[in-house]
Amino acid sequence: MSEHNQSEKKHYINAGSLIFGAILIYLILIIYSGMHVTQLAGYEVTEGSLAVDSTYRGVAIRVEQMVSANNNGYINYYAGEDEHVSKGGLVYSIDESGVLSEMIKDSAAVNAVLSDEALYELRSELYGFSSTYSDNDFYDVYRMQDSIKGTVRKLANQSALEDLRSISSNAYGDLVDMGYSPDSGIVVYNYDNLDGITASTVTEETFDEGAYEKTQLVDGDLVSGGDPAFRLVTSENWQVVFPLDETTANAISSNSVIRTRFLKNDYESLAKVEIITNEDRNYGVLYFSDSMMAFAADRFVDIELILDEVKGLKVPNSAIVNREFYVIPSEFATDSSAKDSAGFLRKIYVEGGTESTEYVNADIYNRVDNRLYIDSSVFANGDVLVKPDSSETYTVGDKEVLSGVYNMNKGYADFTKINVINSNKEYSIVDSESMYDLQVYDYIVLDGDGVNDSDFVTDTDIGKDKEK
Repeated sequence: MSEHNQSEKKHYINAGSLIFGAILIYLILIIYSGMHVTQLAGYEVTEGSLAVDSTYRGVAIRVEQMVSANNNGYINYYAGEDEHVSKGGLVYSIDESGVLSEMIKDSAAVNAVLSDEALYELRSELYGFSSTYSDNDFYDVYRMQDSIKGTVRKLANQSALEDLRSISSNAYGDLVDMGYSPDSGIVVYNYDNLDGITASTVTEETFDEGAYEKTQLVDGDLVSGGDPAFRLVTSENWQVVFPLDETTANAISSNSVIRTRFLKNDYESLAKVEIITNEDRNYGVLYFSDSMMAFAADRFVDIELILDEVKGLKVPNSAIVNREFYVIPSEFATDSSAKDSAGFLRKIYVEGGTESTEYVNADIYNRVDNRLYIDSSVFANGDVLVKPDSSETYTVGDKEVLSGVYNMNKGYADFTKINVINSNKEYSIVDSESMYDLQVYDYIVLDGDGVNDSDFVTDTDIGKDKEK
């Protein structure tokens, strides 16, 4: 009897052990699944707008000519820099003997009292500067200093010339050779190695300011006949050419006129805009018909394009990734009108070498015309697909790249294509034109490079990275 009872005890299953074992297995499964779940920061997609970073340094192109000195001697200027002179107006004199130069020095030292006319000119210049001055543009003080020096020099030169004329008209003609403007225009006292440049000759080297050479023409210098005496800008019509990136090119391609702000003085002007291509590089060309006088002495001009804000779905650039997809004609799908997924018949060889087909289902990530974009992991390069109800075949191999983000609405990383309209350094604006595109309020992985397709993802911080 005792032996029989002992035998029965050997087959008895302890309920506590069963429960403990079940809990242990459950914990192991939880730990295992936790090891395969990627915790990532998420971002809630919202509608927004984007201001494009549109500040550029352009090269100024004008209708201008170099006017050469007509004799040897010391040159003295009577027109101020950036000053408009009429055709035949006096611009400079060349004093071969040095008499006039000495008189100018004496005039500057003796005539400490300015005429009412001269004082008015100086007051107007100072008032214009003080009314627009900003601490953010302190460098303008140095420009103003140079301008005042130029004005004082011009007034002193004019005073000395009047003194010389009053001595003797005959002596005046013998002592000094006068230089007059050949045309109406703006006088500039510098020249550079970009004289004669046109929009069609602009290249990347044009913007290498390390190779840029500019020569300043100085009052009182000794010159030779044929040397540059001054530069004359003869038209208010001028251009600014600047290197154009793809983002801004897309933004301005539909515009014929664009508003532009000059960073030097915050002046805004409307300009006709054109996109040209030189040596496989795109450049923007702005055509102005005003404001030239303020920049006549500048070869490089800093501008800001005032573009309309682009609206759409706003996503961080960190979320955007690029993936390759097989492109397969939709006629090879068992249902050519399928939207989310499609079936395909792949040719296989069964035992004995008999040819057959197998059914393969695949998600559709995009459709362009009659082409389906299928995940590259579904098929292998060289797989042969059979067209339904036909003997026609298609060999898998053509690939194209789609830009997209990883959607995490379903708890796993699901690639969703995007179409970028515009972007800056941090964000991109994308549209939502088809069922395959990103939608507003979708949750996406903030760092697209940190996840693989179909990874299980969790995010306890969804919404915290939502754009404010």
